[in-house]
Amino acid sequence: MTTAWLVLAVGDEDRQHGGNDGYDDDPSQHYSWDDTVPNHGRIAVGDVIALWDKRQLLGLGVIAEIETGSETKTLYFCPECKKADFKRRKRLKPTWRCNKCPAQFDVPGSKTRQVVTYRSRHGDTWMDGRGLLNGKQLRALCDSPDSQLSLRPARWEKLRDALLAFEGVDFSDLESADDANQEGPSESPADGRGRRKIAGGHRMANVRTRVGQGTFRQQLLDDYGQVCAFTGPTPAGALQAAHLYSYAKEDVHHDWGGLLLRNDVHSLFDRGQIGVNPDTGRIEVDEELLGYPIYAQLHGKEPLVRLRPEHEVWLAAHWRKYRPTCATVPASRVSVDTGVVTG
Repeated sequence: MTTAWLVLAVGDEDRQHGGNDGYDDDPSQHYSWDDTVPNHGRIAVGDVIALWDKRQLLGLGVIAEIETGSETKTLYFCPECKKADFKRRKRLKPTWRCNKCPAQFDVPGSKTRQVVTYRSRHGDTWMDGRGLLNGKQLRALCDSPDSQLSLRPARWEKLRDALLAFEGVDFSDLESADDANQEGPSESPADGRGRRKIAGGHRMANVRTRVGQGTFRQQLLDDYGQVCAFTGPTPAGALQAAHLYSYAKEDVHHDWGGLLLRNDVHSLFDRGQIGVNPDTGRIEVDEELLGYPIYAQLHGKEPLVRLRPEHEVWLAAHWRKYRPTCATVPASRVSVDTGVVTG
């Protein structure tokens, strides 16, 4: 089972802990630590490394190499209790305050020691995930959510699932056709024997993320609350921020260019199987979906949120793209219970 590590990367201006001078990290390429850090020897090649700055995810990658070395390092400590647990005070003086004793001081004690250094190389698989998950969400994915360590173990499966649940991340290229080459020939499974064995495991790949998607979704939640525009009140975890146009082509979050849609409805909307008829202002689903009562009941209904003129323009363009010559099925001919088109 793949191991993931949530590792802290902060700039000098954000550093509070005063026990050392920090590291020369470039989050998208490498991350450095040494043997004074708890868990320093547990990180291994092939592990997933996810970097954050306490507020949000910065990105993640797979460790391809770990360089080791040695250097003389300056360590700092409280002059009173000799502990390294002290923090900078941003506005008050003296500058430093010890967390282990009442001491406050401007100049910490110091000493040097030889340390083993480590540097991960993960740039080839780096995925920019800035803002996709916040600090609270990331802590919950750790084996010990309340841990204060800089290197925190987590399960890759939890992190992966959290990203897969966020529609702004495209993991489609994790599944490729060559999976079939790893499996035996298909035989008839009628007797329960000869069923094809499905290859397992994980594979990392470069993925593309939508910058600003989290903010776009939060804006829609602020505007409409936890409401699917087509089906009504829905838990936030089942709502996605749906662009009413092709974001892949435009790369812009247009103002009033999106609505909250339930996960399944969003997928069908993107395929053009659900849309809003600009002539009637009502939702229509294609005939293939009318066999499913859950979607048949939407046919002929008005959206459940108030649409602005901008929404209507985007929805009309969506309709014309997918249904330029489509014949409309009157709502009166659809049985909500069975989905059967009558008459």
